[in-house]
Amino acid sequence: MNENQEISRRRTFAIIAHPDAGKTTLTEKFLLYGGAIQMAGSVKARRAQRSATSDWMAIERERGISVTSTVLQFEYEGYKVNLLDTPGHQDFGEDTYRTLMAADAAIMLLDGGKGVEPITEKLYAVCKLKGLPIFTFVNKMDRPSLEPLQILDELKAKLGLDAYPVNWPIGNGPSFCGVVDPLDRRAILFERQDRGAREALSREASLEDPAIAAKIGPDSLAALRDELDMLRTMSLGHDDELVQAGLLSPVFFGSAVTNFGVERLLQGFLGLGPGPHARELKGGGTLEPQDPRFSAFVFKTQANMDPKHRDRIAFLRVVSGRFEGGMAAWHQRLGREVRLSNPKEFFGRERETVTEAWPGDILGLMNAGQLRIGDTLTADKELRFPGIPRFPAEHFGVLRCAPSSRKAFNKGLEELLQEGAIQGFRDGGASGNDLVLGAVGPLQFEVLQYRLAAEYGAKTDLEKLTYKVARWLQGPPDKLAALREASTCRLLEDLDGRPVGLFRDVWSLESTLRNHAGLAFLAVAPVL
Repeated sequence: MNENQEISRRRTFAIIAHPDAGKTTLTEKFLLYGGAIQMAGSVKARRAQRSATSDWMAIERERGISVTSTVLQFEYEGYKVNLLDTPGHQDFGEDTYRTLMAADAAIMLLDGGKGVEPITEKLYAVCKLKGLPIFTFVNKMDRPSLEPLQILDELKAKLGLDAYPVNWPIGNGPSFCGVVDPLDRRAILFERQDRGAREALSREASLEDPAIAAKIGPDSLAALRDELDMLRTMSLGHDDELVQAGLLSPVFFGSAVTNFGVERLLQGFLGLGPGPHARELKGGGTLEPQDPRFSAFVFKTQANMDPKHRDRIAFLRVVSGRFEGGMAAWHQRLGREVRLSNPKEFFGRERETVTEAWPGDILGLMNAGQLRIGDTLTADKELRFPGIPRFPAEHFGVLRCAPSSRKAFNKGLEELLQEGAIQGFRDGGASGNDLVLGAVGPLQFEVLQYRLAAEYGAKTDLEKLTYKVARWLQGPPDKLAALREASTCRLLEDLDGRPVGLFRDVWSLESTLRNHAGLAFLAVAPVL
């Protein structure tokens, strides 16, 4: 294949969802249809037997939740798929945001019985900010669900997102048996296999097929015909320009647990979804994926994916040019050339050495600490991406450990802080037990303590602090020095040396704002 063909066949996307909408199950079923796994297990069975491929961390298997983003790569019908599985829990929203920075599109997963839920709204807001194309999958149609028209209305009312149905469900709950194309009324009927462990059997049919009336009943069939007539009068259809701009969402219906509609979603997304697109450069302008100059940015780092070797992996999104294993690239933050050796492609925890990669691909590089989130790697010193912002923590604490574990604790905390899942603040040269830690959600502290104990042998106790608000500060040194004396603010620095103010509540922040004019209080960290 030539360069343009390699680029055009890449599809790099993330799945976003409210917790318990079925994201891990859908991810696993994509892998099933992509031939990457031979059998899928239900979530309950997975906890007891086969862990989800994407949930490789011990605490994820024990708790049945995703707490870190994962890269899953496979080939399907000529496409090279880079699936970025994101945490569904709101406490890990910052990790989700960073992952979305590496995606070209997102599949938004809805629970058919609940519609658009609060976390979905927050995640969609991030996608909208980035202008990502959104494809919607209404899941769990095998359970009693909202009316499909109600779900379309919710997308407009809650998200301001126009949508059109690529297919429409036949039946609801236990009677759900297939989908129908609203335009040509061609139906696809499904038959569950091995309780969803293998691909569902499917066959084409017309709405006159007696099996449909037998499954959903004549009254429901008549109502289905009326809905299809209504959709036709609404003139809902595909507009590629609006889809690519993130203003119109193709909607698919199905059930991930039974595999009904999963293959239709995968095929529809790959066919309609975008390939790699141009990226903004720091200082203005954009960089096209067809540009021959190699460029990439780091959007994630992960420690201890291989516990036997205590490794650290930096995940790169290739933006332009061709990557070759062992090539040298300019590291913009360090201001020197680095060797990109032993590159890996990932399938959850598993990895495979690759010799080349193209725009849209995700690579993992062994990282001894020189690669950090937001770093730009490029063949041209003039190219630099804007970086990835940090958002303010809302929960704060200090970890304490026994003196005998201090060395392991300091090493573990340093490596886990580099992942960006939790934030560190210091007063002067403080480190380790003296660091103030900040988290977007309290579950991050629990995961941090778990990993320190399980991966580094350092058991800790958490001393919670009463601060609720953090702001990065900018202003003249004398005004920052004056702030240190303020009773309403605790002045610290983040690990990059940027001044940060911690406040007990919003009232304390507002009081400080009034009494310290000339300082900027930033909710997002200035990008280095």
